[in-house]
Amino acid sequence: MEQLEVEIKFRVKDPAAFETQLADHGLVKKTPRTFERNTLYDTLGRDLLNSGRLLRLRQYGERWLLTFKAKPESDDPSAPHKSRIEIETGVEDGAATALILERLGYSPAFVYEKWRTEWDDAAGHVTLDETAIGIYAELEGKPDWIDRTAVMLGVAKSDYVTLSYGRLFEKWRKETKSPARNLTFEEVLTAHT
Repeated sequence: MEQLEVEIKFRVKDPAAFETQLADHGLVKKTPRTFERNTLYDTLGRDLLNSGRLLRLRQYGERWLLTFKAKPESDDPSAPHKSRIEIETGVEDGAATALILERLGYSPAFVYEKWRTEWDDAAGHVTLDETAIGIYAELEGKPDWIDRTAVMLGVAKSDYVTLSYGRLFEKWRKETKSPARNLTFEEVLTAHT
């Protein structure tokens, strides 16, 4: 199903305190801490990346999801929220889906992993993502819900991040001069030992 995804990210310093804060404000834990592995597919010429689009195969616990994301509605990095069309569907067999993508001319271009915990209320969705380069939360919903929830959580607009995990990883790689090619726990840890 096609939908408009509107979201922001921000850094989380104390995950336990953050989760307590979510519960105190009436959000309900939807999914306990679950390992997630995402593989982005692209052409050899990086046609999707270069046009701002994304094709992702995600393994989230035992579930597999195939996702297409259109180019963000705004290229303005100062825009407060990231908005883009997203089409996502569950798939039964992740290995077969990967093979189909490869036979269509796509190949794995980037892998990122995280431990994710999900929270909901009647109007929006919050995730707590533990990555190898830091802990982030995402708020997804209508812009006014995002802003109200951010204020409730003590997050200033200046702390909003609209970059994808791939872009955050590239920024981190430049800052740290890391040779890691993917945002996986093993690669990041190995690159720094």
